[in-house]
Amino acid sequence: MTPLIRNATPADEPQWRLLWQGFLDYYEEALDPAITARTWARLMDPASPMNVRLAEVDGAVLGFAIHQHHPSTWVMGDDCYLEDLFVSPAARGKGLGRALIEDLMALARTKGWHRLYWNTDEGNAAARHLYDSFVRSDGHVRYRLRL
Repeated sequence: MTPLIRNATPADEPQWRLLWQGFLDYYEEALDPAITARTWARLMDPASPMNVRLAEVDGAVLGFAIHQHHPSTWVMGDDCYLEDLFVSPAARGKGLGRALIEDLMALARTKGWHRLYWNTDEGNAAARHLYDSFVRSDGHVRYRLRL
């Protein structure tokens, strides 16, 4: 399975929404539909630092990588944060997650960004196995304060 990795277009919204719902279901999250609509609008806004790359196979969108770049205090440039990565359960184990990360690495290098980073649920063994093949966890623990 060799995926086409590409930027999303407005026509991808229905397929992205199906994957997005699968992502939310996996984490047992229910978002207000307005948040999903706003997320899609930002992903389509060329002025937004938030973007999405899609993994497509035979015309079907089977995965996504939502990312954003931002200035860093640790390097002389920007970092890239891989905020959300998801592959359809039916397409897992076929290299799509790896392809999305490798694509994002290449994109970041092209843009001159200095680092790519992400986090995942501690108990997500399958994702951690993939991520460990790129780099070991740096030992940082995330704290999220809702305001």
